[in-house]
Amino acid sequence: MLMVLITGFGGWVLRLGGVGLILLGLADNSVVPMPGSMDAATIILSAHEKEWWWYYALMATIGGLLGGYVTYALGRKGGKEALEKKIPKQKAEKVYKTFEKYGFWSLFVPGLLPPPVPYSPFLIAAGAMKYSRRKFFVAVGMARAIRYTALAYLGSIYSRQIFGFFHKFYQPLFWTLIGLAVAGGLGAALWAWKRKRAGKPVIPDVKNEPAKVA
Repeated sequence: MLMVLITGFGGWVLRLGGVGLILLGLADNSVVPMPGSMDAATIILSAHEKEWWWYYALMATIGGLLGGYVTYALGRKGGKEALEKKIPKQKAEKVYKTFEKYGFWSLFVPGLLPPPVPYSPFLIAAGAMKYSRRKFFVAVGMARAIRYTALAYLGSIYSRQIFGFFHKFYQPLFWTLIGLAVAGGLGAALWAWKRKRAGKPVIPDVKNEPAKVA
């Protein structure tokens, strides 16, 4: 039964193909962060269809860029308070100082690196500080293109080893993903319940709700 479920889910993901990478990129880089999911999906799809690795690299880049822009736009609309809602104010100030000092490179370098290197704080900071949209697209687009091109190419070369790994470890990977999904759902429900009990809106208004000062 478990194998049937996994096979069906895997077939569904593979059928989505490049469109699935765009949708996953929108979610992963914006409202529902899923560290490593884009990397894994790009590698798996490129390993499945080796001759189309460049296409999956392109779709992953587009998805990552669009998702990153959503986060940038939220920061541009909500201002510095948007970042202080996600991380402590002291850390937020460090992010702003880093962005003020390095600008373009504070978007480019983290965009190249894999998890657990944080990226969304810099995307929000770029928006909050009204960083040029053109420079934003260039920095994020270049970083994501280099990263996903490398991953897709490696996936196409080492396809046999990759599928051998997933065949061997599919059960623990599956249950790990289920556990993470359940934990994430419970955490979101608890967070919403606490906000509702405190008389706050479940979806915060970053403009009208003051940031907590550590």
